[in-house]
Amino acid sequence: MSEVGGWQQLLAPATEQALVRELGIVVIAAAVVVLLARRVRIPGIVAYLFTGLLLGPATGVLSAGDGGRAGHDTIHVIAEVGIALLLFLVGLELSIAKIKDVGRVAVVAGLGQVVFTALGGFGIGLLLGFDAMTSLFIATALTFSSTVVVVKLLDQKKELFALYGRIAVGIFLVQDMVVIVVLTVLTGLGDPDQLTAASLSASLGKAFLGMLGLLGVMLLASRYVLPRPFTWIARSSEAVLVWSLCWCFLAVVAAHQLGLSPEIGAFVAGMSLAQLKVSHDLARRVHPLMSFFVAVFFVALGAQMELSGALTHYKAAIVLSLFVLIGNPFIFMLILVRMGYSERTSFLTSVTVAQISEFSFVFAALGMSAELIDPGILSLIAVVGVVTIGVSSYMIIYNHGLYEHVRRLKLLTLFRAGTHQDEEPPPARRDHVIVVGMNSLGRRVLQQLHAAGERTLAVDTDPAKLEGLPGETLQGSIDHQSVVEESGLARAKLAVSALRIEDSNNLLAYRAAQLGVPTAIHAFERGVGELLVELGAAWVMDSRMAGLERLRRVLGSTESVSPPASNRGEGAP
Repeated sequence: MSEVGGWQQLLAPATEQALVRELGIVVIAAAVVVLLARRVRIPGIVAYLFTGLLLGPATGVLSAGDGGRAGHDTIHVIAEVGIALLLFLVGLELSIAKIKDVGRVAVVAGLGQVVFTALGGFGIGLLLGFDAMTSLFIATALTFSSTVVVVKLLDQKKELFALYGRIAVGIFLVQDMVVIVVLTVLTGLGDPDQLTAASLSASLGKAFLGMLGLLGVMLLASRYVLPRPFTWIARSSEAVLVWSLCWCFLAVVAAHQLGLSPEIGAFVAGMSLAQLKVSHDLARRVHPLMSFFVAVFFVALGAQMELSGALTHYKAAIVLSLFVLIGNPFIFMLILVRMGYSERTSFLTSVTVAQISEFSFVFAALGMSAELIDPGILSLIAVVGVVTIGVSSYMIIYNHGLYEHVRRLKLLTLFRAGTHQDEEPPPARRDHVIVVGMNSLGRRVLQQLHAAGERTLAVDTDPAKLEGLPGETLQGSIDHQSVVEESGLARAKLAVSALRIEDSNNLLAYRAAQLGVPTAIHAFERGVGELLVELGAAWVMDSRMAGLERLRRVLGSTESVSPPASNRGEGAP
């Protein structure tokens, strides 16, 4: 295979007009659907899939232009570019440091589930009448769970760093590494018409050497080359986004030159950046792209489905979907309970794996392009994906209520799990003082607050300015909602800003006032103090010394920093 996956479609006769048209339709439809989905409480991913079905197979809107062919090719282009960038963002979430405390269970459960699901899926495939090669592809497609779906939903639920969330992400990291091996094997198969023992050995050897070489270079770069430039560029959100995408496409080009799939390059690039110290802030800044490409990918996926081929295998689709929705959680429950986790943690973790992965579609597309399976099997896997991703999205969103319901029915007693409380991460930040902007004023405020016994959190976009400070630190811009949430502003005792950025100060004052958290903000120019007071600032620091003195008096005179009405805006110029 000189080319892999659907990326050869980039050379197809899709016109620029068709690309703009189809992408515009996808984005507009996704924007409308996500608003409607929120009103009727439908998970966005489910809505995107059904939107694709409506725009594609049902109405033909996404394949009507230029006789249909250009539109069809354009959807392939959109889907393939989308999946590559989506897998880059998935890799960016897989920092080994995040899951080091659940490494053992991730390896055991991840590999154990891969083995049992693969064996079960292969057996079911044979029982359904498929040949051995087709059954092998079906089993492999069923084996892996969707990192994109689970990470997005757990992030929405604010439970990504709960114990079960960390275990799930660790399991996905193990699974994704296995996927890379599987994709490498498939890439190395070559032309099936010219497949011999010698050519197979040579092509597999070349593919694995290429994959190991790419992975090694990327990880070495993340250790010795990337930390300094990315630490420096992290001060600019625009520049860090461009640099990240540049690194992604460099890896994609390198993968192509090595005869690997672009998806492998994109995923490895993301995983290499995830190991950097600035990865958390990097992921936060790149994160909005995930929402966009989730929409693009799942709408395009639904649009590419061939319902006629899927209807041919509808019985198989039902059986395989039930196997994924019930069998995968059952396997995980057995493994996690045997490893000593409680019934609740085991159930919540198991529910997260009840769907197939975005890698499954890549894997099936590669198999079809290599003429190892027919297009009907690709449609079958796509249907299983739509069903399992849709149902499991509801299972994850309502996992706590689902657990209580299942527990009352005593359906979990057969696992003989313990009801003890597993160790959870430390409680969220609470009753702390947030100091934004580590300039000379901010550092001095922080040091005096810390010396007075206050629990402090320093926030700045420059990681160099956070080094050596007392208390906790958080890199990021307070303008971003994700930073506001991670800083625990809603539970803070006080928020202080030493920034000389009027818009950021105004936004912080307004957000804190909405949450009922008092603020002390630096009015670095005449005329800005009155607006800060109008926006809800409790105290305005009109000079460095006056501000420090006033802050020291306030914190020293009362346990609660909520100011009396007469003090509101004291010191405003």
